[in-house]
Amino acid sequence: MNFTLYIAKRYLFTKSSNNAINIMTVIAASGVVVAAAALFIVLSGFAGLKDFSLEFSSFVDPDLKITPAQGKSFLLTDKDSTALQNIEGIASYSRIIEERIIIEFDNKNLLASLKGVDDQYLKVTHIDSMIIQGQWFEKGSGQLVSGWGIAHNLSFGVLDYGKTLSIYVPKPGVGQISSIKGAFNSLNMVNIGVFDVNEDLNASYVYTDIVNARYLMDFAANQLSSIEIKLQPNTDEKSVRNAILEQFETDVIVKNRAQLNDSLYKMLNTENLVVYLIFTLVIIIALFNVIGALIMMILDKKDSLHTLYNIGATTKDIRRVFFLQGSLMTVLGGFVGVLIGFILVVLQQQFALVMITPSLPYPVTIQVMNIVLVLVTIIVLGLLASKIASSRISEKLVSS
Repeated sequence: MNFTLYIAKRYLFTKSSNNAINIMTVIAASGVVVAAAALFIVLSGFAGLKDFSLEFSSFVDPDLKITPAQGKSFLLTDKDSTALQNIEGIASYSRIIEERIIIEFDNKNLLASLKGVDDQYLKVTHIDSMIIQGQWFEKGSGQLVSGWGIAHNLSFGVLDYGKTLSIYVPKPGVGQISSIKGAFNSLNMVNIGVFDVNEDLNASYVYTDIVNARYLMDFAANQLSSIEIKLQPNTDEKSVRNAILEQFETDVIVKNRAQLNDSLYKMLNTENLVVYLIFTLVIIIALFNVIGALIMMILDKKDSLHTLYNIGATTKDIRRVFFLQGSLMTVLGGFVGVLIGFILVVLQQQFALVMITPSLPYPVTIQVMNIVLVLVTIIVLGLLASKIASSRISEKLVSS
């Protein structure tokens, strides 16, 4: 066995005659364990929050969305429609017409987004499962489904046929607005349901049949704002996207769910990075204890180091002893910390130890990437700390 590693393990696991050294070693090792556990728990918490935030987007966002490369709409040709039906991997798709609107109810106005969808839409998304009052609209009816925020701000309920909502969309090609009647297309509609997905969608979207949206927008029968697609399970998303771009006559852009929520992904990733950097700073502070403990150990073992030097050990070998001791301390502390953090995260998943609300446990997600990230961070910083401490050993120190 390499004698430097043997001596390093003896120094690490054997009590020193100086009780202060033992206390400093325990504090240093405990600091590494706590810092590693804390970093893993926090990263798991942010991973859980990310999954929790993105979970709701799966109810309203398709697997793929086709939008025009230029302008706000495009014409779906017969060839394009046939191509969509023949591309392998597409389970279903829905034609969409979307536009900004003005909603008027009881002398109150609100800007919102109208999304007209066909009867295939509920095969593409599961927004109907997010309806908390009422139901989804019937095909070909003058009904709509609104977000909870819109219903709250305008103070309307569901199935109130005595008080309809007035929907206004500016007529294309109209110049300066002089009157509501002349400059806008309008429809009186009944709210049939209220959905609750997230704050942004609740306060900005209403859904209706595509026939109503087509009338309001003066669109042609095959004119669309977008096409939303649901893929079959285990389908290669990239191959479907490439097939759409190759076979479509129209110049279009195809986005996946991550690209549709680009700003949300960037925000969550930025928050995750900031938290990681903050807790890395905590680990660095904890490793100062390791440096201090190693330096105190060097001074305490000065006589033993002198003996090692006299029997043939070089200064480099003695430095290596304490480098290995510090490395062992941080690596073992990192593994123990990650294990403790892993156990706590599993307990949170199973028993909901920490609650956000009385009915909602704090979400946590175990990711292999986070385990690797914590261990790599601890090991790299631990090696650096050990190198700094062992470099304090000079030939003069061990020979005198």
